Amino acid sequence: MEKILVAEDDMHINTMLRELLEQNGYVVSSAYSGTEALLLLSQDKFALVLLDLMLPGKTGEEVLQEIRTTQNIPIIVLTAKADKETTVNLLHMGADDYLAKPFDNGELLARIAVQLRRSASADSASAANTLTFKDITFDLDGHDAYISGVKVGLSKREFELLRLMATHPQKVFTKNNLYESVWGDEFFGTDNTINMHISRLRAKLNAANPNQEYIKTVWGVGFKMDE
Repeated sequence: MEKILVAEDDMHINTMLRELLEQNGYVVSSAYSGTEALLLLSQDKFALVLLDLMLPGKTGEEVLQEIRTTQNIPIIVLTAKADKETTVNLLHMGADDYLAKPFDNGELLARIAVQLRRSASADSASAANTLTFKDITFDLDGHDAYISGVKVGLSKREFELLRLMATHPQKVFTKNNLYESVWGDEFFGTDNTINMHISRLRAKLNAANPNQEYIKTVWGVGFKMDE
C-alpha cells in the first residue's frame, strides 16, 4: 500500500484527507507544519505528498523547494491561491500538480492515482536502464560505470565487457565468447586484444576501489565476475 504524507495545518481538513485516503487503501501520515513535514520525510519513505501552502514553521513553498533538493517524490499542492501566477510558480518550483480549495474529493483521488502511476512508470524505466554488481552501478544509457558514486571512465569496449560479465555473474566467459559478443566478429584465437582490455579494465576498477576484486581469471577457460 502506498504511503502518503498530508501536510496541512487545518486539523479539520487534515483529518478529512486522512479518512478519505485511508478509505481508499492508502497509508497516511499527517503533518501540521512545514517543519514537521520535512522531519517525517527524513524519517520515512512516502509515495506522494499532499502539501498545503499556508503552513506554519516553514511555508509550503519552502517545503516544496527543500524536498526538490533531495527527492523526486510526486507533490500535489493544495492551495487557496488559484491565480495563474501562483500556479505557474508552483510548477516551476517542482510541484507535479495542484488543486484549488475547496476541491472535489473524487478529483483529488483521480489526480493522486495519476501521479502514482507516473511515478511507478518512471521508476520502472529507471530500473530498466540500471544494472548493479557489488558497488558498481552501470549507466546503460551513458555507457559508463560508477563505483560508490565515482565515475570509472571506461572505453566503449571496456564498458561492454564489464556489462556483459556483470549481467551474467555466474557464467565463465571464454575469450571466444567475449570477443564475438563485444566486437561482433569471429574470434581467430589471438587473445592479446581480450587480455589487454581486461587488464585495463581491472586497473581502472582497482584504482576506483583497491579493496575489492571484480574480475576473476578462470585458468584455462576465461573470465568471470568475482562474486
